[in-house]
Parts: sequence; C-alpha cells; structure tokens
Amino acid sequence: MLRPGQIVFEDVAIPDIKGDEVLIKVIRIGICGSDIHVYHGKHPYTPYPVIQGHEFSGKVVKVGKNIKKIKEGDKVVVQPQVVCGECYPCKHGRYNVCDNLKVMGFQTEGCAKEYFKIEEAKVIKIPEGMSYDEGALVEPLAVACHALRRSEMELKDKKIIILGAGTIGNLVAQAAKAKGAAKVMITDISKFRLNLVKECGIDIVLDVSKYDLNEEIVKEFGADRADLILECIGFQATINNAINNARKGSDIIVVGVYPEEVGVNMGFIQDRELRLIGTLMYREEDYLDAIELIANKKVKADKLITDYFEFKDYDLAYKHIEERKDKVMKVMIKLAE
Repeated sequence: MLRPGQIVFEDVAIPDIKGDEVLIKVIRIGICGSDIHVYHGKHPYTPYPVIQGHEFSGKVVKVGKNIKKIKEGDKVVVQPQVVCGECYPCKHGRYNVCDNLKVMGFQTEGCAKEYFKIEEAKVIKIPEGMSYDEGALVEPLAVACHALRRSEMELKDKKIIILGAGTIGNLVAQAAKAKGAAKVMITDISKFRLNLVKECGIDIVLDVSKYDLNEEIVKEFGADRADLILECIGFQATINNAINNARKGSDIIVVGVYPEEVGVNMGFIQDRELRLIGTLMYREEDYLDAIELIANKKVKADKLITDYFEFKDYDLAYKHIEERKDKVMKVMIKLAE
C-alpha cells in the first residue's frame, strides 16, 4: 500500500533465503479489522508505504541449510511479531508485549506477496489434513486463546459472557466452549453475526438492542451471574456494560481495540473489586492451542469465511468489506490452491 486507499502491485524477484530462513508460497491471507484501519489511514502506528498481511497460511517451498524443524512441502503458519529479545517482557517470556514490538504488515513487511521469506523460529507447522483456509484462521483464533488464558482461570464448568460477535468475539466464544465452559452468552446488535455464532454452537445469543443485558444475565445464569466477561468490541458502551454487569470480585478481559481514550467508572471497579485485564496478540502456546482446536474440529473456524477475492483484487476486497459491513465476517485473499 503506497498510501491510504492506494494499493499498487509490483513484480519482484523471488527472495533468496539465509541459512536460518524458509521460503513460503503464500496460499491464503485473511483480512482483519486492523488491516481496514491501515487502508483508511486510521491506524496510528503504521507508516506508509507498507506491505500488508499478517494472518496467513502457506506451503514451504525452500529451506535454508540450518533449518531443523521445517521441511519443503510442509503446510505452515507464521507468528507475525518482530521482537527485540532484550527487554524485560521478552526476557520473561512475554514477547507479545515486547517494548520494541513490531508487527508484520504494520511496522514491518507483511505477507501480501506470492513468496514470503521468514526465519524458522517464527514458523509453525499445521497438520496436513488442515485446509489452508483453516490455517489462515489460526492467527485470529490464537488471539482468542490468549485472551482466555489471560484470565488465569480454569474454564471448565464456568459461565462466560462475550460482548461482541465479530470474528474475534465469535472465536473467543467457540474457544471457551471447547475448553469446557458450562454456558456461554454472546451479545451483539447484528442479526447476521448473531445467527452465525448460533450456527457455531454457542448457547445463548443476545441482541442487546432488543433485550436488557442485566435481566438476561440473571435469567440465564442466576443471581451469581457470570464467572468471566470478555469485551470484544472496543466501544465505550460495551466496556461500561461489562463493568456494570460484572459479578463482584470477577474479571473482565479487554480484548477489543479502542481507537480513542474512554472513561470508565473507577468507583465501581474499586468498590466491587473488579479486575480489568488487557490482552495483546498471542504467544506460541496460543498458536498451538488454536491449531489443536481447529484440527480436532472443536472450533468451526471455516464457518467464519464469507468471501474470497483473488490477489489482484485486494482493493476490491476492502471496498466490499466497507460496503457490506454487517454481512461480512472473514474475507480471504486467495493466491493459489
């Protein structure tokens, strides 16, 4: 992308790789909300020009001489974080919040190309039986797995509320069920998104434009309410709903990305001893969780795919998403079969 709203294509040579790198033929690229922000020039941390793309799957076509785990022909996905390895978070295993974090497709080169080279350490093999479509959904599902892990709670038999039924909210709900949650409620105002999440097997889907959230929580979960709430939209109203409807002493995981500062009722948080917990991206264990959930058919990831566009039609994909906001979930860019 040369500048906001302007995508250009260039013919380049297939890249040479170093001894610790692999060359991947990119097969599928998923478009996410952050990509849309970049397209419209509304992502605060992305300089231009930029090669986009960070959630993708592909096939290894060449490996460097020092490669140990990956071989030619493997189906793979890639962790898109570029980290320093030297800061406090990195040295304590929390590289997803590296002090110098860069992300492919935003602050460094993304995967929107036919051939993508990357160091082996960032490459994770997926099962041969997993489709490339499913592989491209490992990244957003890893976001969901990491968000649930941030609660530090055993999810088995727990009652969970997810606010927002977009791609991430849907996957958080599915992952929570797959990890043993007794009952999951998900809210939204989009009939399309709510119908889709219902098809994915979620217990309670609630249109909050028609029903009172507080009343429905008590009706479905009883006076003890939910054990955990995850906010997956990034709006003032939804974080307020989370805080106002949380059980005393419980956790709220903030998954949604907020485009601007919001005000929250700190008196409620203090007096009710609530914990607001941030979550960012994922680590390798979250990728492995996501791969296992998809491979074992515990998460219906491919049901989220609503549209496909050819690589040459990247620009049309963005325009399609903009025109059909309420009828689109995951759009895939298709480079090969």
